Amino acid sequence: MSCYVDALKMLARRELSEAQVRQRLHRRGHADEEIDTAIARLISERAIDDARVAEAIARTETHVKRRGKLRVARQIESAGIAKSTARRAVDDVFSDLDPSALLEAALSRRLRGNARITDDKEFQRLYRYLVSQGFEHDEVMRVLTARRKQS
Repeated sequence: MSCYVDALKMLARRELSEAQVRQRLHRRGHADEEIDTAIARLISERAIDDARVAEAIARTETHVKRRGKLRVARQIESAGIAKSTARRAVDDVFSDLDPSALLEAALSRRLRGNARITDDKEFQRLYRYLVSQGFEHDEVMRVLTARRKQS
């Protein structure tokens, strides 16, 4: 089967970055020259578009997984997309969002309806979780402190 057809089949299932397609074709044993030719053709046909993939990842990470700006940027970069493209996609998606509301939603999801933070150990656990989800340290502290006072 040709390298181009393999790549098309991959892209039919889901959006992939150029680096992801290149890596998967290489794992399937295609020669580097074939991969370069197929990738060039797919880019010219706009079947591969890293900016579009970056935006799709950013929307999924924020709307479905409720992740913060830093984690979203890391996810995009881990897909092999350039930092500048990742930054543009993150900025575009977050321009339509309220970061505080996103943080509150992530916290509520983690607490599963239990609005109380009962002790320091739970406070620290939630802090680590929210920071690992890509939220800014200062914002996490502000939200957790406010939530603790409500308890």
